[in-house]
Amino acid sequence: MTEKPIQTIASERARTLQDRLRPTGPTSLIRAPGRVNLIGEHTDYNEGFVLPAAIDLEVWMAIDPWDRPRVELTTLDFDETCSFDFDKLSAGGRPGPTAWIDYVAGTAWAMREAGLPIRGFRGVLNSTVPVGSGLSSSAALEMASTWALADPSAPRPPAPRMAAIAQRGENAYVGVNCGIMDQFASAAGRAGHCLLIDCRTNEFRPAPMPEGLSIVVCDTGSPRRLSSSEYNTRRSECELGVKLIAEREAGVKALRDVSPEMLERHRSRLPEVVARRCEHVVGEDARVMSTVAAMAAGDLDEVGRLLAASHASLRDLYEVSSAALDTMVEIADAVPGVVACRMTGAGFGGCTVNLVRRGMEEDLRERVMAEYPTRTGLQPRVWVATAVDGAGFVV
Repeated sequence: MTEKPIQTIASERARTLQDRLRPTGPTSLIRAPGRVNLIGEHTDYNEGFVLPAAIDLEVWMAIDPWDRPRVELTTLDFDETCSFDFDKLSAGGRPGPTAWIDYVAGTAWAMREAGLPIRGFRGVLNSTVPVGSGLSSSAALEMASTWALADPSAPRPPAPRMAAIAQRGENAYVGVNCGIMDQFASAAGRAGHCLLIDCRTNEFRPAPMPEGLSIVVCDTGSPRRLSSSEYNTRRSECELGVKLIAEREAGVKALRDVSPEMLERHRSRLPEVVARRCEHVVGEDARVMSTVAAMAAGDLDEVGRLLAASHASLRDLYEVSSAALDTMVEIADAVPGVVACRMTGAGFGGCTVNLVRRGMEEDLRERVMAEYPTRTGLQPRVWVATAVDGAGFVV
């Protein structure tokens, strides 16, 4: 099947969203991609390295700016309209369960706290990023919101800074202590590339995807169930490990600073669960850098080995995999043409990422659709994804 060019997709999206919005004046169309992480899981909030790619599963938003200090936004996915007023935004967010609009409100709060002028708007959005899949639907919504909220007459900070502002909104307003990777990938993605991101300095460089490979994302059909409390517990376990090691080692401020040898020297001082969490992160940082080197050298066997080791570490040491994820990886690993596979995202459900030789994507899809439902009782979805540019207005 011939893929539609982005201009055609954008025109179709614009018509759909603008017909629903019925604007009073000129509208703007914004897109912000989700992301898939090739390797580097749970390293971002430990000031380590990650290797995500922005992909063409995206949030689309049509906006009609107005002079009121208020946002009214309708999501076509739920056929629901929500709103918030700027003067009622405060740290800690609104009371009650988290709703999708809180990610927009948190972004507005964080932009204002950062000294950026914001504007109100009416808008309509929909998304092709599956919610709860670990492909960063929330970060895509946040990054689309940064473009919708920003005063166009004011200079826009660079992508890493905007990603950090949106991350602060999710941390302090929504209450999820996420790292910066998801927002960063959505903000700074580069077509045909993944991004090697240093989450301590927020420096990054594009790394070309290996020639002849496609990214195939397999959704387990088991929504990601890593709750905010479990996510925050993993983070606090890592912070405890840093604290205990730093008592004996000068210069340790995050697990980024801990070598495998250092971890072994102090392992007996750490609670066993904390030692396992630290072992994963320390090893994962090394695997990210090794993967970048292997990709540059065209050593796809090594890339496959490294992604497999990452999945095993997330399963056994960080304990964020699931039976559904493990089964999906087992199926993919047995399909000819699959170079590498692992779980992706925070864990406990969601998706796997697969690097597949071009032309053999349908072999993986057919095997997954045939075997996975009978083994799990769940219905999967499979996408062949393309690495795309980061968020912005669609001209």
